[in-house]
Amino acid sequence: MFVSIFNDVIGPVMRGPSSSHCAAALRIGRLALDLMGGEISDVLVEFDRGGALPTTHDTQGSDMGLFGGLMGWDAADERLPGSMQTLSDSGVKIRIETVDVGDPHPNTYRLTLTNARERHTLRAISTGGGMMEVLDVDGFAISMFGDYFETLFWATGDGAALRAKIASLVEADAVLLHEHGGVQIVEVKAQQFVPDSVIAELRSAGLVSAVKRLAPVLPVKSRSTTHVPFTTCAEMLVHDAGKNTPLWKLAVAYECERGGLSETEVVEMMTGIVRILRRSIAQGIAGTSYEDRVLGHQSGGFAEQMKAGRLLDAGALNRIILYVTALMEVKSSMGVIVAMPTAGACAALPGAVIAMAEEMKLSEEEMAKAILASGLIGVFIATAWTFAAEVGGCQAEGGSAAAMAAAALVTMAGGTLAQSVAAASMAMQSMIGLICDPIANRVEAPCLGKNVMAAANALSCANMAMAGFDQVIPLDEVIETAKQVAKQMPRELRCTALGGLSITPTSLAIEKKLAGKRAACGAGSCGCK
Repeated sequence: MFVSIFNDVIGPVMRGPSSSHCAAALRIGRLALDLMGGEISDVLVEFDRGGALPTTHDTQGSDMGLFGGLMGWDAADERLPGSMQTLSDSGVKIRIETVDVGDPHPNTYRLTLTNARERHTLRAISTGGGMMEVLDVDGFAISMFGDYFETLFWATGDGAALRAKIASLVEADAVLLHEHGGVQIVEVKAQQFVPDSVIAELRSAGLVSAVKRLAPVLPVKSRSTTHVPFTTCAEMLVHDAGKNTPLWKLAVAYECERGGLSETEVVEMMTGIVRILRRSIAQGIAGTSYEDRVLGHQSGGFAEQMKAGRLLDAGALNRIILYVTALMEVKSSMGVIVAMPTAGACAALPGAVIAMAEEMKLSEEEMAKAILASGLIGVFIATAWTFAAEVGGCQAEGGSAAAMAAAALVTMAGGTLAQSVAAASMAMQSMIGLICDPIANRVEAPCLGKNVMAAANALSCANMAMAGFDQVIPLDEVIETAKQVAKQMPRELRCTALGGLSITPTSLAIEKKLAGKRAACGAGSCGCK
């Protein structure tokens, strides 16, 4: 699957502390609900002991997202904080267990779902930034990203014959045969579900015993004819052939080819995201509250001190700090944010771009174009590596956000294509090796400071690039280096709450205190969980 700016990089619009946990888990839950035909009486969730989820699923939003998905809710639904309680109150029996199965990916979800008629299993992984992949259904090896209308047929006899029959009856992007334990299923990936008339014909012929329809969960669908003009920064520069095309225009061209969209549609989609972000910034400055959080409302005080002239003169950087902190507070209060590229790093990029654009008196469309430019840098990162801190540490989240923001700022300032790319390279170089160690197992601190650092880093590198500073190492090589560093990074330092600041005495004491609050209010039934 080719990376999409709107699928993989900028988005989803969501609530919750972590896109890897909340948004991805919600998408997994939505697919699982479809697998069960919308009816679930019992759900068993299993996490591998060697992964990241046993220590983070409850406090970083995996439970909230997964059970919201099993309720059929959207990632921005205001009811999400209480999803587990709501699902339980609806009569669904929920069990969460830790198992020793040696899953290679740290964010692996194993679900066993039951209703009065059937039982199914589903194994999926969260790959970062709200993206996920279903690896198997009922033991059948299936690669499903939620970018197609999926129809699954359980064959009663010869699966190959069934596959051929379906292929002759429907227009599909892929018709795949899978076998497990002597049973065969045919998977149809298409732009729409296999029609009822075809299903009826197959049933009447006695070719299928069961049919399941799983709807897409991504905003931009895929097609078998999907192609993109480039997948690396080096390829993009060759494609540009020295024309110095603005990075945002190359981003639009990329997404038009990737998603079959028009330029107008791409810009309008991003402008809509900008408007969501500006509302969230205003909400954060006005004040937020939430029980299960480490930090209270602080951005309002920063705004007051800045207005009164009591802060050091940092120019536009002070407005950037204000907007970054406001967005982080909205995230921590379960307000609406946009993963850019993740929820944990949701504030650096939009805070820097929107604050600087307002200082420059630019329009929302200009902000959208800058964020599109950042999205193309994110495409190069996501294609070659990951945004998931559980895989790459905070260098994968904050480092990526800094690189993306730096390119956006150069683009907004009218810099050249080469300067945009150089700024991204320098910004990411500065954050290689950054660990992920959330205090009290909440995505708040030191995440707040890291988002501010990423934004300040982006501004500095943007100006350095426009002043002609040498990036030295090309962006593609920097991304590859961060990937290799991640492999050398201890598991404890990759968002497991088992290392760094997360295991200091103060962090552990805060976590214990917050756990006591949740227990006192009924394990999150008040919505604080």
